[in-house]
Amino acid sequence: MTANDPKPWSDSTLPHPSQVEAPPEDRTALVARLYREHNQALVRFLLTRVDSEQEARDVAQEAYVRMLQLDSHGAVSFLSAYLFKTASNIAIDRMRERAVRRRLDDAASRELPMDPAPEAILQAREQLELIDRHVQELPPKCRKAFYLHRLQGMSPPKIAAKLGVSERMVHLYLVRALVHVRARLDAAEPKEGTHRE
Repeated sequence: MTANDPKPWSDSTLPHPSQVEAPPEDRTALVARLYREHNQALVRFLLTRVDSEQEARDVAQEAYVRMLQLDSHGAVSFLSAYLFKTASNIAIDRMRERAVRRRLDDAASRELPMDPAPEAILQAREQLELIDRHVQELPPKCRKAFYLHRLQGMSPPKIAAKLGVSERMVHLYLVRALVHVRARLDAAEPKEGTHRE
């Protein structure tokens, strides 16, 4: 395989970089070389997976950071394939998180009428208490990230600094919390076709 092979990232059987013999290049220089040789193609590739050029550049940057964190290096031709695969996985994670958040936001906006009746207010209060109980089931940092983001409107970078974790970990915490709460709420709803006596 060479650096110019078409779609090197499409091979799902790529070995881990630790299984490939390392060249005598310093890690930073190697990633800088990957950036020079592949960044334009990587951003174009990511534009087919995310919503904007800025987000494509953000995903590419995160992929380079991950490449810097690898324990060992492979040959440049292999690492270019690994770079594209890593960036693709990051883009997929972001789109899944956005889809989950959008579904939850849509559900929340449908739950409260514009001029709620007392019964609707009571039902909404019970729903919030139920959500809070489900959030309490999460690990402490995941729970804290959820509260900081949803209740205080804090951005992921600020949450990451406050909790002492990476921004990517904050995104994972938020997705985990949203998926957990949604799954618990769905499980509590009566199934279609069943009737309470």
